[in-house]
Amino acid sequence: MSALTYLGPVTLFMISMTITPGPNNVMLTASGANYGFRRTMPHLLGILGGCFVLFAAVALGLGIVFERYPLIQTALRVIGSLYLLYLAWKIATAPPPDFAGAEGRPLGFWQAAGFQFANPKAWVMGLTLMASFLPEGGNAVVNALLLAGFAELVALPCICLWAGFGMAIGRWLKSPRSWRIFNGTMGALTAACVVFILG
Repeated sequence: MSALTYLGPVTLFMISMTITPGPNNVMLTASGANYGFRRTMPHLLGILGGCFVLFAAVALGLGIVFERYPLIQTALRVIGSLYLLYLAWKIATAPPPDFAGAEGRPLGFWQAAGFQFANPKAWVMGLTLMASFLPEGGNAVVNALLLAGFAELVALPCICLWAGFGMAIGRWLKSPRSWRIFNGTMGALTAACVVFILG
């Protein structure tokens, strides 16, 4: 069977997983609204880069390490939850963009990439993707890298929609009060994702 037969199902799977709400998309919406699409790009690319490494690592045996040593996974969940709560606080208390000045700074590439290793939705995607679609024949490393790369190619426009959606919302928020309500709501939604991480 040609590898092309995998492209349709992988595309549908990745669209369904990356266009639906989750920690990454909530944070991208907040970032798009507060900083605009261009300044959100490092955050967006960090998500893609982190997921690419995570997916490839899962295919090459990282999932087995976590099965053998569950304490490592538990530690990552706790660290990820604490970091997510910190980010939620930063989002909730962010000043309106007009008043942010030099202090207003979106999440960077490495921060976003590192967060994927504590993001349960990224783990579910990676484990399901590799278990369901990784070809059995051929070079395992090449197959893992190609599948992870294609998955992130599909994910790119999906997560761009969330950053763009945030940017569109930002144009409608005219008063400091409306910005405070929006940022507080986005912060609360980000904090609520901790339930899924620790659940």
